[in-house]
Amino acid sequence: MHGAGRSELRAEAVRLAPPSNEDELALSVEGVSHSYGQRRALDDVSLAVPRGGFTALLGLNGAGKTTLFSLITRLFDTRRGRISVQGFDVSRKPSAALAELGVVFQARTLDLDITVRDNLLYHAALHGMGGRRARTRAAAVLQEVGLAERARDKARQLSGGQMRRVEIARALIHEPSVLVLDEPTVGLDVASKAAIVEQVRNLSRTNGVAVLWATHLLDEIEPDDHVVVLHLGKVLAAAQMSEIVASTGAADLRSAFRALTGTAAPAAEAEEGGA
Repeated sequence: MHGAGRSELRAEAVRLAPPSNEDELALSVEGVSHSYGQRRALDDVSLAVPRGGFTALLGLNGAGKTTLFSLITRLFDTRRGRISVQGFDVSRKPSAALAELGVVFQARTLDLDITVRDNLLYHAALHGMGGRRARTRAAAVLQEVGLAERARDKARQLSGGQMRRVEIARALIHEPSVLVLDEPTVGLDVASKAAIVEQVRNLSRTNGVAVLWATHLLDEIEPDDHVVVLHLGKVLAAAQMSEIVASTGAADLRSAFRALTGTAAPAAEAEEGGA
């Protein structure tokens, strides 16, 4: 497809994004740009995650997903644009914003030499939780992710998929209203990937937690999901998956993604790990 055709499709898909009432948003990103020296990693990026909703941030490696997550979580300062969590500006009210945010980074971050339970309790202490509440929450979230029986095992004894589930439990221990996950299934086998995706979806449905799920894998996205297509630092589309497909005249999301970006996205990949 020629470049002009792709540009027309991009414009049409972007217009599908509905206006949102800020009071109904769990996470709002407005006009955010970020550069590394002369290289612009994000270019006027805007997206919205409704309260209790599941939003997929779809983009290939290098699209800018991790840079965006670094800005949302305050690892980087937001110099252009605005990011808010539950209405709290992450630059002006970082403590209030981060208290509403649970994060699972792409790189594994558990302390492998302490127990699963102690990993959670340490994180709870960082959020200012008292010992009794922290212990109660640790038991509850480990039960939610199906790892209550592994609480006293050292983290290094777990499989890759189990470590991810502990990281999800850790992100939920302080009862955030928003959960952001950056490529959380990287390094896992196909069965473990599917289990993690379904678990997060169930947690969102059951607990009403808003989810921003960053991925480059098409098979992690469902037809009813709100999808934001990020490519080379720009948002090319933001709408329900089925609407993006229809707007491009494509047969499926794979073809729609190729039409929008001029590149193909993998549907699945098998790597390591166990659930």
